[in-house]
Amino acid sequence: MNEKPSLLSRASAEIVDLHRFFVDWFDRDSADRVDFSRFERVMGDGFCMVAPSGQVLDRKAVLDHIKASRATCDGDFAISIEDIRAGWQAGDTIVISYVEAQQRAGKHSRRRSSAVFTTSSSAPNGVEWRHLHETWLQMPEG
Repeated sequence: MNEKPSLLSRASAEIVDLHRFFVDWFDRDSADRVDFSRFERVMGDGFCMVAPSGQVLDRKAVLDHIKASRATCDGDFAISIEDIRAGWQAGDTIVISYVEAQQRAGKHSRRRSSAVFTTSSSAPNGVEWRHLHETWLQMPEG
């Protein structure tokens, strides 16, 4: 019997994998080996993000920002994902919350995120990001 992984497990894997992509994309030593199209494929049409500052960014703004941030870290960037929790789910759509902890150049920050995912047969983990809302738990140290 070959059962498809649950929507929760696919979305959880996507969260972890996308943040691994960010670490590799931002790191100067690994950026040349990273395929940006992976990021483009998982950002669904109509995607929008509410940044921790409250700024609302559409799909194009997010793609442009990430693309421009390539190789901006010098081995001093790490992300860990904690406390992944399923929220509401109906059919092919799920809301997931998680905590993202970042370390960059010795400075630490934490944010709680809520993300909406829908199924997508063309996405690496079978889901695409539709909406993301991030809230500071710990502002970046100044």
